[in-house]
Amino acid sequence: MSVNPAVRVELTSMDAYLSLFGANGRNLPMIETELDVELTVRGSELLIDGSEENALMAAAVVEKLMDLHQRHAQIDRTTLRYALSLVRTGQLDQLDDIAFEVVAITHKGRPVRCKTLGQYEYVKAIREHELTFAVGPAGTGKTYLAMALAVVALRNKEIERIVLTRPAVEAGEKLGFLPGDLSQKVDPYLRPLFDALYEMMGAESYQRLVERGVLEVAPLAYMRGRTLSDSFIILDEAQNTTPEQMKMFLTRFGAGSRVVVTGDVTQTDLPIGKQSGLVQALDVLQDVPEIAIVKLGQSDVVRHDLVQTVVKAYEAYERARRGGGNEAR
Repeated sequence: MSVNPAVRVELTSMDAYLSLFGANGRNLPMIETELDVELTVRGSELLIDGSEENALMAAAVVEKLMDLHQRHAQIDRTTLRYALSLVRTGQLDQLDDIAFEVVAITHKGRPVRCKTLGQYEYVKAIREHELTFAVGPAGTGKTYLAMALAVVALRNKEIERIVLTRPAVEAGEKLGFLPGDLSQKVDPYLRPLFDALYEMMGAESYQRLVERGVLEVAPLAYMRGRTLSDSFIILDEAQNTTPEQMKMFLTRFGAGSRVVVTGDVTQTDLPIGKQSGLVQALDVLQDVPEIAIVKLGQSDVVRHDLVQTVVKAYEAYERARRGGGNEAR
């Protein structure tokens, strides 16, 4: 540890301290580990020991988050972790862009906000484009944020209905062997979409909209032969589409519609050797200016801290395997 004089930061209030560092200072080790510094709280003052560069970065993070807290921004462990990644690249001030951006309000009155710059760019892309592709690992908010924007568009009468779809059962939609009626057959594959909708609008509103035909949740096979106008259409888990299914889907939407396609190209359930329709579409459409393609990464994971760690470990493993062949196994 460096012998440089400790950098001192004045803590504005106990409320700010608890928001940043958690009860009993549970978040302090995160800052210490990420920036290789040592933190000590003395009264209303935070002492930061370490190399001058690292100590100044830690101070900048604390001061920025305290400033955002005083301006009534939501600060949590995810925000702190993301601020620590931004300060290394000199992008810490960009937290101001996302801290106060309210995407939607849930039926319980909770504001839905972007947590990362990647999510901020994703939301902006959906608002500005009729067709948006979002690819990235689990936990980056691809489906949830699209769902939130769909509900907002419906509330604002910008669209007449919301259509949510997924390829079911290994992208082949072979549902016949499953017990029950159609609803019971497809329910397990569409459950994540139901869960997000329940949170955004509540179970009663959801049921009412389904009965009126304003909200439709269906497997991808049911999109064939239709033209969907004045709709907000979300294709989830698109990595499990075949090229034929993807082309079919992308030609379904009509005037006044907005389409969001989400998926994780590393998690395909297609048979070995079968090309993903999402991968092909990204290649075919990458140079079309009217289409937005947003790529989210492990830094955009906003679930439990461990999810980000798992994603990072898998990415490192895949890089090693590609680079070292059998030696990486």
